[in-house]
Amino acid sequence: MRLGGDMILAGDIGGTHTRLALFEREQLIGREQKFSSRNYSGLEEIVREYLRTEKRKISKACFGVAGPVRGGICKTTNLPWTIDEAKVGADLGVPVRLLNDLEANAHGLKKLGNEDLFLLHAGKKNQKGNQALIAAGTGLGEAGLYWDGERHRPFACEGGHADFAPRNALEIELFGFLQKKFGHVSYERVVSGPGLLNIYQFLIESGQSVSASGVEAEMQRGDSSKVISEWGSKNRDPACAKALDLFLSLYGAETGNLALKFLSLGGIFIGGGIAPHLVEKLKSGPFVPSFLDKGRFKSVLESMSIWVILNDDTALLGAAAYAQEGL
Repeated sequence: MRLGGDMILAGDIGGTHTRLALFEREQLIGREQKFSSRNYSGLEEIVREYLRTEKRKISKACFGVAGPVRGGICKTTNLPWTIDEAKVGADLGVPVRLLNDLEANAHGLKKLGNEDLFLLHAGKKNQKGNQALIAAGTGLGEAGLYWDGERHRPFACEGGHADFAPRNALEIELFGFLQKKFGHVSYERVVSGPGLLNIYQFLIESGQSVSASGVEAEMQRGDSSKVISEWGSKNRDPACAKALDLFLSLYGAETGNLALKFLSLGGIFIGGGIAPHLVEKLKSGPFVPSFLDKGRFKSVLESMSIWVILNDDTALLGAAAYAQEGL
């Protein structure tokens, strides 16, 4: 599929970073730029700064945004922003569309090649049907792709904010810990970067595990969730390792939940910023067993392929493709 001759501004707006790029005829034009979202008052400020450096005339724009889009407006979940596509369009002087960020990722799947995907679980070959996409990062995003008999049609959802369902005594204790802290406990509270930190803090404060010396100091110097992930994946710290295993088990369980809800016979895709860095742990750890652990429906889940998305431009590709087709 070609994107045509339009100069398209595509964006991937997350709770941590905003990434912008220009596309023309399927090609990235100019520089892709990343901005720290919380350093800006809103999307318009970032877009103006980007276009001052690129100095190109755009014809349309599409942004994948981490939050629910209703009537062209999104109040972002993990940022203090309200984005109105009509106001952004008036500011730019071009048609603008907002999509949920996972819906944008879903549109980007058709732009990926074999090198952009890692097969985590083979499933049944050439099985037709719906697909699902899940992505843990700053938050937990989910989306579906309905199979209409000829093509997959993406749609957004906010399943990451559905109730967290503990499966055993340890997770019941985790639920109680988080309920005291947050009130409502969604899957995003355990399956996300901040969720990994929540799990680690639970293990430490409940006495389930003890950290090695140096972990807390390392966390204070940088991203706590990244430290837990790195130290846990290398078994440098018992608490980090246990937190990471529990995180991956919960991630697999919720991926299985999503697969059942959408009956994703056409495959499951794992996106976001966390999974590509943990491919070996996803292969050898509790993710796949937890995904399959659905009682009488284990055989159905065994037939579903699971892919890890390695290309972090997927949302940008999807936003650009949607702008060409839908604007």
